[in-house]
Amino acid sequence: MDVEPHLPRIVGDAFAAADAVAAGAVWKLEPAARGLDSNVIVLPAGDEIQRHVGPALDVLIVVLDGSGMLETAGDAIELQPGAMVWLPPRSERRFIAGPDGLRYFSVHQRKPGLSIGR
Repeated sequence: MDVEPHLPRIVGDAFAAADAVAAGAVWKLEPAARGLDSNVIVLPAGDEIQRHVGPALDVLIVVLDGSGMLETAGDAIELQPGAMVWLPPRSERRFIAGPDGLRYFSVHQRKPGLSIGR
């Protein structure tokens, strides 16, 4: 059944995505016509996303399962299930998964596509 692009609809199951055993982006928002990007990220125990400067977009994450640390240019932030963390545009960040791994949901404005320009 085709769904009209302007109609609300269920696009995933946060609990099923939280149960994923793979690492990396285990779920992402798929509709082509959208203004948001969203995904579920899984880091196995002790794994990390290396320190980097984020995109020029606000990002909101919600910890679904596990634990870890978010190192920033300021303090480190402890990540536990239910924590909602705002990452300002271009903020420095490093995610480190705890002993049970880390799973989080992120949402942000869709990044503009690459284009050729002057």
